[in-house]
Amino acid sequence: MKKTFFLLLALSASITLWSQLPAFPGAEGHGRFTTGGRGGTVYFVTNLGDSNTGNAATREGSLRWCLSQTGARTILFRVAGTIWLNSPLSISRGDVTIAGQSAPGDGVAVAGQPVTISANNVIIRYLRFRMGQERVTSADGADVMGSRRYKNIIIDHCSFSWSTDECVSLYEGENITLQWSIIAESLRLAKHSKGPHGYGGIWGGKNASFHHNLMAHNDSRTPRFGPGSTTQGQEYVDMRNCVIYNWAGVGCYGAEAMNVNIVNNYYKPGPATASGTNRARIIAIDKKTGLPSSDSFYPINNKFGKFFIEGNIVDASTSTSTADKTICLNATQHNWNYGVYNQINSAYNITAAEKAALKTELPFATGEVTTHLASTAYEKVLAYAGASLRRDAHDARIVHETRTGTAAFKGLSPYNGKGTVTYPAGTVIGNETLTTATTINWKSTSYPKNGIIDSETDIRPSDAPSDWTPWPVLAGGDPVTDSNADGIPDGWLETNFPGKTANDTHDSGYTFIEMYLNSLVEDITAEQNRDAITVSVESPLPNASKVIVRRMEQEILLESEQPMQQVRVTDLTGRMVHFHEPLAVFYPMPLSHFAQGTYLLQVVHSGFQHPFVTKFIKQ
Repeated sequence: MKKTFFLLLALSASITLWSQLPAFPGAEGHGRFTTGGRGGTVYFVTNLGDSNTGNAATREGSLRWCLSQTGARTILFRVAGTIWLNSPLSISRGDVTIAGQSAPGDGVAVAGQPVTISANNVIIRYLRFRMGQERVTSADGADVMGSRRYKNIIIDHCSFSWSTDECVSLYEGENITLQWSIIAESLRLAKHSKGPHGYGGIWGGKNASFHHNLMAHNDSRTPRFGPGSTTQGQEYVDMRNCVIYNWAGVGCYGAEAMNVNIVNNYYKPGPATASGTNRARIIAIDKKTGLPSSDSFYPINNKFGKFFIEGNIVDASTSTSTADKTICLNATQHNWNYGVYNQINSAYNITAAEKAALKTELPFATGEVTTHLASTAYEKVLAYAGASLRRDAHDARIVHETRTGTAAFKGLSPYNGKGTVTYPAGTVIGNETLTTATTINWKSTSYPKNGIIDSETDIRPSDAPSDWTPWPVLAGGDPVTDSNADGIPDGWLETNFPGKTANDTHDSGYTFIEMYLNSLVEDITAEQNRDAITVSVESPLPNASKVIVRRMEQEILLESEQPMQQVRVTDLTGRMVHFHEPLAVFYPMPLSHFAQGTYLLQVVHSGFQHPFVTKFIKQ
């Protein structure tokens, strides 16, 4: 019965929904209501430098300069290529939308240094972040992208690679979404003082969503669910429809005292994944033990989390032995027994009663997330994840290797193959000279492994020219003509919405600059959400119009406590496709009115500040 829960929810359940506008069409999960720079000033990135200079009058400058401005703002790109950071970049002023899809040519990559979100209310879309170790001065804590203790953040269709710590770590925050992104090739033996890393990310938070992401070629932490000292005991995390490929170490683990959904994900062992039990790992659940009362995590000492785990697939196609194939097939058929229970560290001596207590019968709140079967999600993620408006050669290779179960490169560090070694003073390790005798455990006796690299230069092809670089060359292209510098190309408003200006508000609730930016990726948004089994429900908003929605096979039945003044349906471009004035508390809306696609449904009541807004999919 459980396996049909989400399908039944989509077809016939009675669901109470409340109005609030998503960050953009396709924004889902707990961070979906982030407003970013809505209604604010438009700034333009007009160079690939990192000088923190710009022109306040024309609102043009470097990315760093645009981010340093104050107030609500939307940052657009008039250049394409790679922005080389000279120092770590902190997004420390919130209320900002960074619209990578606005770039001409092949788009934009940010390289060389870590990027940190240190503010609330941030939207980032369609950008690449490829740090590498080449310019990093302190590898410890150098995540390609990281954020802790901030709220209202959504990252959509971004690509992350070549960290010296984690690729993407988002935890101890609130209302967070990481969706439709690629997290790949963290660097294992790359300057970190603790030795080997190569980690995918630490994920967590108070209402955090991670869906439709690809994690590939990361040694471990794929992901590591991590509690925060300020959010412990309040953490609700949803991971669904992610694809996890070619982990080498412990894979997915953690979640101490957290509440976690792990639903319809696709785990695909690769050439670096060990034979045996770890090959079928969905998660190795942990708890903190032995903490003193002075420890900040003492309140969750000796406490396991709670989990809803269902519908996950462990791909057996890359396994060669009968035993490994059986392990994977068993984990697919019985997620808990083979992908969870037998992954728990034997040192915990977990009892049958404790195992039973880990499990919840119903999922925790997800936020609104379009959910696919795991097998469908695998295809969708490979087709659309990452900065996929114009996918670069690096992402294309990662996707190809995930699909084919291969890995073209391995780590080339001289410390592969080594265990614990004591070095005398004066020894040069990487770029550092040891001042005293030092013992290092490289934990690398079984390395290198295919797909797990130590430096971005490890991916150099054997026939590469002398001027080769691991960072893909991104074609520049021509920026749009925008005579009045409102962020919208000349003629677009006149053709589609005559008489409107960029910061006017469309009936959907979006400003027209948002409408334009959303239109650039509307095809991707529509296609990625097709073939879903459900769209999860939205959460309450104070002073919202209340609507009960019953999704039937041939109609959507709307029921309200007060007469509905108007029912409006728009497609993702904002075009009105259905309008009705029920003036009644019931309205059966036939699905035959609509072609296949994703739509925004608005219900207007008198006496409420905003219309009810939600999304539905016609298949």
